[in-house]
Amino acid sequence: MKKVVLIAVLAIVSVAGFFGWKFYKKNYGSNVKKSGFILVPHDATFQQVTDSLKPYLNDVESFTQIAKSKGLDNKIKAGRYEIKEGADNAQLINMIKAGLQTENTFRIKDFDDVYQMIGRVSRKTEADSLTFVKAFNVIARQKGLNNAEDLKPYFFSDTYNFYWTVTPEDFFKKFESLYNDFWTPENLAKEKNLGLSRTQVYALASIVQKESGGKPDEQKRIAGLYLNRYRKGMKLQSDPTVIYAINKDANFTKSIKRVYYKDLTVDSPYNTYKNIGIPPGPICLVNKSSVENVLNAESNDYIFMVADPSRPGLHKFTNSPEEHVQNAKIYQDWLNKKEIK
Repeated sequence: MKKVVLIAVLAIVSVAGFFGWKFYKKNYGSNVKKSGFILVPHDATFQQVTDSLKPYLNDVESFTQIAKSKGLDNKIKAGRYEIKEGADNAQLINMIKAGLQTENTFRIKDFDDVYQMIGRVSRKTEADSLTFVKAFNVIARQKGLNNAEDLKPYFFSDTYNFYWTVTPEDFFKKFESLYNDFWTPENLAKEKNLGLSRTQVYALASIVQKESGGKPDEQKRIAGLYLNRYRKGMKLQSDPTVIYAINKDANFTKSIKRVYYKDLTVDSPYNTYKNIGIPPGPICLVNKSSVENVLNAESNDYIFMVADPSRPGLHKFTNSPEEHVQNAKIYQDWLNKKEIK
């Protein structure tokens, strides 16, 4: 009798162990064969989620069964999810139910205008470019501005992290917060001391950034030079403003490496060879250092500058017209030698 009972117990344990092992394997056994990412839109169906996961799964059927038993089909959270090799069904299901998505890296460069930035950003977000433009236009009007382009000063060029599901409104809020943090009482005092409007500060910072190639080494000196020209009532005569004016008319589709004398006559309020004063707005998205270096501009007597071929990325500065003519000829000769057109 004892032997019969023992056999029965062993049989029960074996059956329980077998089903327990199957349960564990389905839930917690590795089911992801390779790593990657999937995108789950807000209106995604359970079938769409399963289809997105298929290329990564060893056993689609087991995932489907467990996911439905855990109610994933009714609790799908939108997002960009990282799928890690070796993960099990339970981990995948819990991740999507909880909305534990992975952020993406966004490099905001010194784009010529806000629309270029939107085009690049919308490639990494659920919202398309038109949705961003419409939202930014609304935000601009709420601030008493005309359109999305007028929001340019808010966007410091740098690297940021956002979720794929970020809305245009939340995207802007992050930059607005950084903008407000930048304008401390100390920076506001420096701005007042310069005697420039906020728009003029950003416009000048954009010129400084373009002239310096984004390198901070000479930015304070360049800022001091342009402030000298501005205060003397001279034309700023900045080549990047001419490039911007030409490209603006071409919807920023041109690649301009060299400015010719014929270009200096382009009819645009941004052309500082034709107009006295600071342009009506920034010619690109700026980084913080460019604005900081305008606010902390070097006090100097320089009036002229030209790129120095012997020191790539740097310039020759002078207050002598004669010396500037010599420096400019050296640079022009270098451009011709290199056949840069």
